[in-house]
Order: sequence, then structure tokens, then C-alpha cells
Amino acid sequence: MKQKLLVGFLIFLINSAIAQTSSLTSDIVSPRELTALLTDSIKKEMNINFPVYRAHRYADRSGKHYCILTESRDAIKDKDTLHHTIKAVNILEAEGKLSKAWEMNDHIIKSEQEENSIWFWTKYMEFKDHDKDGLTDPFIIYGTSGMDGTGNGRIKILIYYKGRKVAIRHQNGTLDFERETQVDQAFYDLPLPLQKAIQKKMELMTQNNVAIFPAGWQTAMKQKKLVFNERR
Repeated sequence: MKQKLLVGFLIFLINSAIAQTSSLTSDIVSPRELTALLTDSIKKEMNINFPVYRAHRYADRSGKHYCILTESRDAIKDKDTLHHTIKAVNILEAEGKLSKAWEMNDHIIKSEQEENSIWFWTKYMEFKDHDKDGLTDPFIIYGTSGMDGTGNGRIKILIYYKGRKVAIRHQNGTLDFERETQVDQAFYDLPLPLQKAIQKKMELMTQNNVAIFPAGWQTAMKQKKLVFNERR
């Protein structure tokens, strides 16, 4: 009898895990669905002022979410649109009502090395449950370009984990001493699967020649350093 109860309990756990995993979904919202979702009144309520570049939809045990990525359109250079400001708005749908869960904003920096554009790097963004707790862990990644394109621009990696925003900030540079990476202390408190997933993103950006992280950055992160660069 005890053995049957144990087998039944194990089957229940397996089915629960499968059900939880199957409830995690993510996709890109189609233009038609986006038009129906973002009415003028909803845009006003959520303070969505810039053109929408893309909208990601994901569902987990907290509900259904829409992550709306918006970018200003400020100039045209060599047939490319330049963006001076970006905003992401995360909308939660619950019981037929929409509410803002969180938002992030950023803009170009005008200085001696002036940036000319900022945009979301959707190729590296993810909406997955990396630690298998039934909640999606959004990775929002974006960067800027300057006189040397992304070679002297900035990169920012944002991880949203259980209501917290954790950031990695990086300054690219064509010269060794120009490069520096700053890591929030909270990053090293994240579950290891999230940390490893972010490091894989950093490796991929390096392989694709859009990021130049300081030499030995992997070792620096193993040592839980908050700032690392190549200045001597």
C-alpha cells in the first residue's frame, strides 16, 4: 500500500512539473494583435509615447505579460534611423485588465565622445525561466553607437528576477584602457543558471564583434568582481 502511495505521489510531482513547464510560453506579438492591444487609451495610460519596435508576449504562473519595446526616431543617417531614447514597458494582463508591471528608460549620452544612437539588441534578449521556478526571467539588452559605431558605444544588460532589476554595464573601446565593465553586486546573488546564461550572451556578443570585454573578464566574474578593466 505504501509503495502504491509513493508511486502515485511521484506521478503527481512529475505531472505537476510538466504542467508548470508547459504553461511557460513566449512569442512575438503580431502587428494586428498589437494594434488591438495598444489602443490610444492604453498607450496614454501606460505612457507609451515612442513608436513600438517590437512586443514580446510571455506567460508564466504570475500571468500573461507583454513587454513593449519602443524607440524614438530622431534622425536619418546613411539610410539608418537614429534613436536618442528608448523605453520598455512591461504590461501584465490579469482578469481581463491591463496594468504596468515595470518600465525602463535610457538615452544617448552627449559628451566629448558623443553617442548618436541607442537601440534594443533583440538578437540577445530572452524571455525564459532559467532557474525553473515557474517565473520568466526577462533579459533586456541594448546598446549605443558612437563615432566608431558600437566599437566605442555602451552595452547594458538588464535581468528582471522576482521583482528585482539587476544590471551589467559595459563601455566598449577600441583602445585597451577605454574598456570597462561594471556588475551589480546583486548579480552574484542570482541563481547560477541565470549567471551562466548571461555570460553566454556576453561570449556571443564577443564572437559577433559587437562587444569587447576586458581581457580576463570570465575570471573576474568568477571572483565576483564589481568593476574590471584593462587600465594599468
